[in-house]
Amino acid sequence: MSKVYDQGYFDRWYRSRGKIHGRNEVRRKVMMAVTVAEYFMHRPVETVLDLGAGEGAWFAHLRSIRRRAEYTGVEPSAYAVERFGKERNIRQATFGDVRKLRLTGEFDLVVCSDVLHYLSEREIRQGLPELVKRTGGVAYIEVLTEEDEIIGDLQGLMKRPAAWYRRLFTKAGLTQVGPYCWLSPSLESYASDLEMVR
Repeated sequence: MSKVYDQGYFDRWYRSRGKIHGRNEVRRKVMMAVTVAEYFMHRPVETVLDLGAGEGAWFAHLRSIRRRAEYTGVEPSAYAVERFGKERNIRQATFGDVRKLRLTGEFDLVVCSDVLHYLSEREIRQGLPELVKRTGGVAYIEVLTEEDEIIGDLQGLMKRPAAWYRRLFTKAGLTQVGPYCWLSPSLESYASDLEMVR
């Protein structure tokens, strides 16, 4: 059965009692990712790209802490784009097809939260070069692995080892610098050894 990201999906996993992430948990993630990016860039975050944005859960939190930051979301769900696309600047594309949007320039923070563990290896490999290309500061890549105890939406979830993702991201040119946080290739030389996760 193929996964459908319609209103029913978002109602079940983001608004009901069984929701995956509460508002405060999302805010903590946003705060951490922004802080890590700003730490390494030595300036406030000005641009954010959210790959697999859903309804744009990060949008309101970013607006409250970095009012001037420009947010661009990318989401495969026709429902989410139709409902929130204009208001939250969300465009429609799959992770593997992001390059077809012809985005330009780098983003201070690139977010890819709770996405990759639902994608095929082929789609991940198709989309990862664009993620790296667009990362000017830090990429926040939250992904669940086979070593994690997972509760929530298990339909279509692919349990891969954490080591598989680390090898993939490192080979693509990213350097881990914190929880789910990966430094862009252009900033790696500015990080000291103990700032990096080895």
